[in-house]
Amino acid sequence: MIDTIHHLVERFGLLAVFIGCLAEGESVAILGGFFAHQQVFAPWQAFAVAATGAFFGDTLFFVLGRRFSGHKWVRLLRRRPGFSHAYRMVQAHPNLFVLANRYIYGMRLAGGIAAGLSSIPIPVFVALNALSALVWAALFVSLGYVFGLGAEHIIGDTLKGHQRLLIGLAIGLVVAIAAWLLARHVARKEPLE
Repeated sequence: MIDTIHHLVERFGLLAVFIGCLAEGESVAILGGFFAHQQVFAPWQAFAVAATGAFFGDTLFFVLGRRFSGHKWVRLLRRRPGFSHAYRMVQAHPNLFVLANRYIYGMRLAGGIAAGLSSIPIPVFVALNALSALVWAALFVSLGYVFGLGAEHIIGDTLKGHQRLLIGLAIGLVVAIAAWLLARHVARKEPLE
């Protein structure tokens, strides 16, 4: 069973990092950095895939807001908690909003749609989004990589082969659950308008 999981991570890990980073992908980027430290794939690969996924995810949300603003799905997303706050922020500080939106857990989807509905020029959005995606990927992949170094120093040689894989998966799961709980807590505090 462990060998199968290890083989799947080696074979599809980078694809999973890309897909995970399309949306709310902090935990996936951290996990990518952890697996890069464990030499499942190269650190530059984890960084490149996380940055690319983050860039394309936010660009997709922007395009949805810009080109499909009247679509039923976009109208439903506009009713999500946090959308009105994101739209006010993008109107007040468009450049800063594009740079910072991906760092606010639970706001990436609503923020991307809000940016698409705003008057931000497409080339400006693309440039700021690319810069933000690069910094974001470097930060979270590095956190995962450093955590791998720290875990190795704390636990020592007992972290061998498959135990590293299980620890990495457990870390990813804990980070994802904590982020989801935080997003739910913040969403409950958002006033409905």
